[in-house]
Amino acid sequence: MKKFNLYILSLTILFSICSCKRNIKEVLKTSDQKRLIETVDWLVGEWQNRAKEGVFTEIWTQKDDSTLTAVSFFIAGKDTVLNEKVTLKEINGELFYIPVVSNQNNGKEIPFKLTSVTEKQLVFENPNHDFPQKITYSLITKDSIFAEISGNYKGKQQKIAFPMKKTNNK
Repeated sequence: MKKFNLYILSLTILFSICSCKRNIKEVLKTSDQKRLIETVDWLVGEWQNRAKEGVFTEIWTQKDDSTLTAVSFFIAGKDTVLNEKVTLKEINGELFYIPVVSNQNNGKEIPFKLTSVTEKQLVFENPNHDFPQKITYSLITKDSIFAEISGNYKGKQQKIAFPMKKTNNK
């Protein structure tokens, strides 16, 4: 009887997971572009991580009904160490995270395709990029997100985490 209950529980969990994946695909393929952006509107606002090394800030705004834009920078003392501009937009029914990092990639846009989405997590990937190959944003609470870049760098798997708190009420 225990095996049967375990089997039923396993089937229920599997069905739930498959149902979620079907809904994700429906969201990604929807022709209602506003719906796509609504799934990521929790990014809008100013986010920061203050550490002894400096302050990392990421500011997301809604450009139009199908595009978000962001600027991010890291300030150590009085020096801006990292400066990046990001566009999050739908292209041909797919969502892309497109960063331009100052002094990297000859100033070119590097597109990362949305490969997984839930109400609280976005995963973008570009397996052909040197590093990172994966960018993940997770909503922890309405005032807290966790961003992570990861991938293979010089033959080793690397991860860099960016926990952030919201600094405004946008």
